[in-house]
This record gives sequence, structure tokens and C-alpha cells, in this order.
Amino acid sequence: MKKIFLLALLFIGFQSKAQLFSTTTGEVSFFSKTPMEDIDAVNKSVNSIINTATNDVAVQMRVTNFVFPNKLMQEHFNENYLESEKFPSATFKGKIKESVNLTVPGTYPISASGSATIHGVSRPIELKGTIVSTGTSLALTCVFDVKLVDYNVRIPKIVFAKIAEVIKVSSKINYSKK
Repeated sequence: MKKIFLLALLFIGFQSKAQLFSTTTGEVSFFSKTPMEDIDAVNKSVNSIINTATNDVAVQMRVTNFVFPNKLMQEHFNENYLESEKFPSATFKGKIKESVNLTVPGTYPISASGSATIHGVSRPIELKGTIVSTGTSLALTCVFDVKLVDYNVRIPKIVFAKIAEVIKVSSKINYSKK
């Protein structure tokens, strides 16, 4: 229910004449590499919308939807690090900087600047990626780094060597025209 409400709010914020592309099945994953341990997780329930008339982009995901190969890691991630009960969502709201017509088929390198909110902390961020358009669908790929300290994610000293200070985040989001 909360997902539907958030998507409705996103739609209301966009112009009614706009070309809207959206999804509720985007994928965001992250990877932490250290000499002691690698950690990875994937979230395949990411909501996103792109307004091609204004180049606005919004992404929202529930933090608890990240799935880890190790259930204990998943529990620690939600309870100790991201505090998912207190901060249930992560978001990005921004604007594609390039003047591109995403309703025309093609491959477009893009950058977007905006604000990411993780662990209750909002910070400006610039993302670089690629959008492939068929004219009726979009496929966005993007890879970027997140510094845990920037979002007040605290790592206890006892496990500090097992969790990277900078996490590599990847997204693969396929949109359809609405």
C-alpha cells in the first residue's frame, strides 16, 4: 500500500502532458569488498519514474527488500547498520542534465544531479549512466560509490575490517511508457 501511495505522489508531482516512463521492478545492488570478506545484496523491487518532458527522475526503494546470500548479514544490515525500522526507504530525486529526447530510440550517456536520501540523511549527488531507449521503453544502467560516513552509517570497530568504507552501487532499471 505504501508503494502505491509513494508512486501516486511521484505521478502527481509530474506534469500531466509529460511522457512518463515508470517501473516497480527496477534492480539496485551493492558490493563491499575487503581483504576479509565480500558482501553483496540485491533489491529487485525498486520504484522509479522518468518524466521525459522535464528530465526529472525519482527512485524509491524499501531498504528491507535487499536480499543477501547470507541471512545473518541481511539481519545485521537491517537492524544494526541501516536501521530499516527507523529509516525504511532510500531515495534519489534529481534531473537528467543532458538535453536528450528519450522518446527517440537510441543509446544516451547521461548524468543526473539531485539528492540521495539513505539512513535518513539527504546529500547532493551526481550520477553517471546510460539510457537505452526503444521509444516506448527505457533501460537505465548506472554505477556509483556511496561513502557510508556521508550517510551516518556507523560500522562497529569489531567488524570494521569486514565492511568497506565505500560501497559500489549498481542499478539496472527497465521502464515502460505510461
